[in-house]
Amino acid sequence: MTHVAVRLASSGDDIEAVRRLCREWLEWHWENYPSDWPRGDDHPMDPAGFEATLKNLHVLHERPLGGIFIALVDGKPMGCIMYSQASPGSAEFNRMFVSPAGRGHGLGRKLLDHMFKQMVADGYARVFYSSATFLTHARAMYEDAGFVPMPHPEGFPDEWRDKVYFMERSLA
Repeated sequence: MTHVAVRLASSGDDIEAVRRLCREWLEWHWENYPSDWPRGDDHPMDPAGFEATLKNLHVLHERPLGGIFIALVDGKPMGCIMYSQASPGSAEFNRMFVSPAGRGHGLGRKLLDHMFKQMVADGYARVFYSSATFLTHARAMYEDAGFVPMPHPEGFPDEWRDKVYFMERSLA
């Protein structure tokens, strides 16, 4: 019988496992990235910039205003999601990933549900995220979890407006 667990990352080993999952996600991202989309050093998924972000995950998503969840299948790290405060009462989540080896266990939804419960306990009333439009496979899951479209934030770069969408969800 397969054992699935989702919990807050709490140790250095957990954080390193999440970094490995994020690197796997980045590799997957670039393998599937549309050839006609922008590239360059200022790209949010530029490997050097992404690696700098990974070094600071534990600070960017530090408790009590943030958190990093890890999903395990039979004790092996297979998925992650993280969030941080965007403004009082509002959180943003990002870097959600389930490894292909861990798919088929409902990890994406389990990660979301655990994160939602923790966000409510942390005092958040709303959560939002952004994603690339070419990543169509997850949008149905987000809609099923109660997310609805929201406008791009003020100042969002015009060249990315047709390539990135935003969704939000009440936590009440």
